[in-house]
Amino acid sequence: MSIGTLAPGRVIVASELPEAERSRTWRKLSRNPAAIAGALILLIVIAAAVAAPYVAPHDPMRQSLLRRFTPPVWLQGGNPSYPLGTDQVGRDILSRIIYGARVSLVVGLAAVAVSLVVGVTLGLLSGFLRGRVDAVIMTVVDVTLSFPQLLLALAFVAALGPSLATIIVVLGLTGWERYTRVVRAEVLALREKDFVEAARAMGASPMRTILRHLLPNTFSSIIVMSTLQVAQAILQEAALSFLGVGTGSCHPTWGQMIALGRDFVSVAWWLATFPGLAILLSVLAINLVGDRLRDALDPRVG
Repeated sequence: MSIGTLAPGRVIVASELPEAERSRTWRKLSRNPAAIAGALILLIVIAAAVAAPYVAPHDPMRQSLLRRFTPPVWLQGGNPSYPLGTDQVGRDILSRIIYGARVSLVVGLAAVAVSLVVGVTLGLLSGFLRGRVDAVIMTVVDVTLSFPQLLLALAFVAALGPSLATIIVVLGLTGWERYTRVVRAEVLALREKDFVEAARAMGASPMRTILRHLLPNTFSSIIVMSTLQVAQAILQEAALSFLGVGTGSCHPTWGQMIALGRDFVSVAWWLATFPGLAILLSVLAINLVGDRLRDALDPRVG
């Protein structure tokens, strides 16, 4: 069994290294106030989205013209039953924000999953096989990156029609290039390492070499990129919804709420303000966790 050294005077077996690495990462994250704040905000958003039917005070689609433009509870004319007020057709703003969190998180996580599968697979093949396969894949990557991502997504959604599934697939298939480039670069560096050469000498198949020896060594970069891309996917979904080509009218979304409230900013500022704050806090929380996770996983950062 091979051995390694983590500190002077302490020798450990190689199987302990991943556990030691996880402990070091967790310690660095738990001591970072920004990471803790971001994680708390993110947990609140996730909990509200998961428990939306139980925590939302009203049906987000229920309308009543009698209570339209009810201001937030702390303003004159506010109603405690509608803490953040109501919109132009009497729908509860708080309930719509809570249910909108569901759409944002589902789109963000599912789109990243699609990008992850496509991008990491192509990156592994490109870096390991090199030659003509590498040239073809990287040419496709360069061509794809030459198109503005939001405009490309807008064109696909406009052609296929707005729906939740369409948004997920479109955002997933317009965000895989970064994974491919990063994973390819890491595989090109790793494939010449001694442990890969040893695996080849022992008769490991190319598939086993890729899945058992190369892929696990790219996990830290993949995790950080995935975390940050969730925030980007949430922003893109909000932008598409704001432009009217999002998930459709059957789901309340933050971008859609901002679009509907922009014409009433002078008389009902809360219609667009609170959904905008929800986007701001969610994306900020994800970015805080993602940035600090990148620092924690980098052994060069103390």
